[in-house]
Amino acid sequence: MLRPKIPTNPTPTGTVMPLSVEPAAGVVQQHAPAPASVPATSVSSRPVVQLTPGALVALVGGGTAVVLVVGTVLVSMLLAVAVTAASVAVCAVVLRSMLNGQRQR
Repeated sequence: MLRPKIPTNPTPTGTVMPLSVEPAAGVVQQHAPAPASVPATSVSSRPVVQLTPGALVALVGGGTAVVLVVGTVLVSMLLAVAVTAASVAVCAVVLRSMLNGQRQR
């Protein structure tokens, strides 16, 4: 019921691997020897990606934009932390001054 589905290979590689079925409990099953492997050819079935000058410029521009946006977000977060720390420090100095003033009276 919850077994993963094994995708089928659209282009045969030369080696046929049968789907394994789990035997019932207590059943002894003999396996056939594995078939001899076929040597792989040097031709790749993957498409070759060729970048045109326009695509390369777009890729560099996109990368630059991503770096600028991420840098802006990180700097703004750092600035928010710095402003928060400064305001907490000012509040601490004011509270310390108020408490010291009450003790002296």
